[in-house]
Amino acid sequence: MIERIFTDKAPAAIGPYSQAISDGSTIWVSGQLGMDPQSGELVDGMEAQARQALANLAAVLEAGGFSLSDVVAVDVYLADMDDFGAFNQIYQAVFDNHRPARAVVAVAGLPKGAKVEIKCIACKG
Repeated sequence: MIERIFTDKAPAAIGPYSQAISDGSTIWVSGQLGMDPQSGELVDGMEAQARQALANLAAVLEAGGFSLSDVVAVDVYLADMDDFGAFNQIYQAVFDNHRPARAVVAVAGLPKGAKVEIKCIACKG
């Protein structure tokens, strides 16, 4: 059974999509921006946006009954590849020794002028 996941601990979707979809054993989390869940506004700077986007990702995972340790794949979109090193430091602090598969792609632009967007897939067992 497919379930749409929603939490008010992460920003609401800014388009016609769900924060995540789950079948109970796998969750597909939509791209998360560095937006404050209460205000809906982007936080300032790439590093703060990266931390907030990862916190939003964790909140959506939790709402679906998953955690960061269940993540098997992460896709990261950076508005500026010069931010790659700084992003890696933040990412490593969050994922520590858990090393999901990952892609990082430079893009021409992101919604709301964001500097980073992160999506993931997580599985149980």
